[in-house]
Amino acid sequence: MPQPLDAEAVRRWCRFSLDVLGRDREDIDAINVYPVADGDTGTNLYLTVESAAQAVAAADSGTPTLAEAARAMAHGALIGARGNSGTILAQLLRGMADVLAAGPEPAGPDTLRRALRHAARSAYEAVAHPVEGTMLTVATAAADAAATAPGGARTADIASAACDGARHALAATPDHLQVLADAGVVDAGGSGLVAVLDALDAALSGRPPAGRPGERRGRAPGRRGCDAAPAADAAGTGYEVIYLLDAPDSAVPALRARLDALGDSLVVVGGDGLWNVHVHTARPGAAVEAGVEAGRPHRIGISVLTDEAAHRPPRADTRTVVSVMPGEGLAGLCREAGATALTVHPGEPPGGAELAAAVLAARAGEVVLLPNDDSLWHAASAAAEQARAAGVRVAVVPTRSPVQGIAALAVHAPERRFDEDVVAMTAAAGATRFGEVAVAQHESWTMAGICQAGDVLGLVDGDVAVIGGDLGQVAADVLERMLSAGGELVTLVIGAGAPSGLAARLCEQVRRGHLGVDTVVCEGRQGVPLLIGVE
Repeated sequence: MPQPLDAEAVRRWCRFSLDVLGRDREDIDAINVYPVADGDTGTNLYLTVESAAQAVAAADSGTPTLAEAARAMAHGALIGARGNSGTILAQLLRGMADVLAAGPEPAGPDTLRRALRHAARSAYEAVAHPVEGTMLTVATAAADAAATAPGGARTADIASAACDGARHALAATPDHLQVLADAGVVDAGGSGLVAVLDALDAALSGRPPAGRPGERRGRAPGRRGCDAAPAADAAGTGYEVIYLLDAPDSAVPALRARLDALGDSLVVVGGDGLWNVHVHTARPGAAVEAGVEAGRPHRIGISVLTDEAAHRPPRADTRTVVSVMPGEGLAGLCREAGATALTVHPGEPPGGAELAAAVLAARAGEVVLLPNDDSLWHAASAAAEQARAAGVRVAVVPTRSPVQGIAALAVHAPERRFDEDVVAMTAAAGATRFGEVAVAQHESWTMAGICQAGDVLGLVDGDVAVIGGDLGQVAADVLERMLSAGGELVTLVIGAGAPSGLAARLCEQVRRGHLGVDTVVCEGRQGVPLLIGVE
C-alpha cells in the first residue's frame, strides 16, 4: 500500500538505503573504474548513507516533522560523505531536503518532482567539471522521468517513475564513457544512486526493498569488473583529499578556483557555513592550505589513490582479533583472551566508520573482526574494506551472537597462518548454536505467535521459539530445545535482569539430563538477561 512522504518515510528510506547498499556494496566496488579504479565506490556510498541514517535516528524527537527528518538526513550525509560518489550523493540529498523542508507535510507528487529536479541541478553545480555517464546523468534522468510522469500520479508513483528513469540511464552509461564500455560495466556511482532511489521507491510504495526481478546494476555479461579498465591517469592526481570546512558562502568561489588548479574530481558541497570538500591532487598540502585560507578545515582525510590491485605497503607481522561485545563483562573476557574488545550499548550499534577505527587502532598487520550480531554484518564488511585500503589484512568471521564470538576466540591461534586461523574460527562459530532470553518491549508478531509487552521471549538461532511469563522457565525450555540436537559444551552468559540462582538452576538441569556435557558460566553484564551457547 502506498505510504505518505513524511518523517517516517524518510526514516524508512534511510534504513532501506543502508540495507540495499550493504547488500550491493561489494558488487558496486567491483565495477568502480571511473574516475579512479580504486574499488571503493560502494563502500563510500554505504558509509555516507550510514552517517545520514544515524543523524535521522539521533534527530528523532518522538514526533519529528518532515523538515526535521529531511534536514537531518542531508546534514548527516554531508558530515559523513566519503569519496567522490559519497560527496555527490550528499549534495543530492541536500538538494532534495531543501525542497522537502519548505513544502507541505506530507509532501505531494509535485513537491517530490521539484525535489528531484533541484537535487540534480545542485549536484551538477557542485562538481567543477561535470562528466556525462556518471551518477550526475542518472540523477538528471530520474528528475526527467519524475517530471513526465502522468498527471494525477501519487507521490509513490513519482518515486517509481524516477527509479525507472534512473535505471534506464544507468544501463546507458557505457555509451557516454569509453572507460565503462571497455570494462563492460555501468557507472559505479550511478549504480549506487539507483540503489538509493530504489530504496525511496520501496519506502513509499510499501514493497520490500529487494530490487525488481531481472534488475542488473553491475557488469556486462562475460566481463570481469575492473580487469579490462585502464587505471585512471595518476599524473598530477596521486592523492584524494577530503575535509569538512567551516567557511562563509562568499569564500567558496575562490576556494573552488584554487582547488581546480591543483587537481581534478573536484566536488564542493554544502552551504550555510558548512562544506564538504573533495579533490584528487598531487599536492595534498596545498589543497588543505586552500581550505585554511577559506575558513577552518577539520576531519581532514588524505589517502593515496591506487588501483585496487596495486601493491600495499607492508605492515608489522602481528595479528589481533577485534570483537564487538554488548557488555563490559563480555568485553573483559575478550581482553583476557588477548583480543581487542569494542563495547557497545543497547540501541547504539557501531557504524562502519567506528568499526574501521577500532580495527586501525589495533595497529596490527592482520585483523580478524568478530561482529557478533547479524545486524552488524554490512557495517563490518564496509569497515574491513576501509581498513584494507589502509594496508591492513582483514577477515570478517560471520558471528551472529556473542557466544559464537566467544567460541571463535577460544580456537584463535596467532601462530597459525592467517587463512588457517580464520577457517578454524569460522568453523568454531558455525558449530555453536546460540540462544537468548529477553523481555519484549512491545506487542509484535513472532515465529512463536503474538507477544505482548513484558512477555519473556526465548530465541534460538535468532528466531523466537518460546513465549512465557516466567524467565527461569523460558530459559529452561530454550536450553532443552538447544540440547535436543546434542552438544558437548554449554556456555551461559548472565546479564542484567537475570534472577538470582538462574545459572545454578540451568547447570543442574544440564548435569541431570545431559551426561557428558560441560557447562561454563560467565558474567556478561549485557542488556538481556541470558545468552546461551551450545557447541
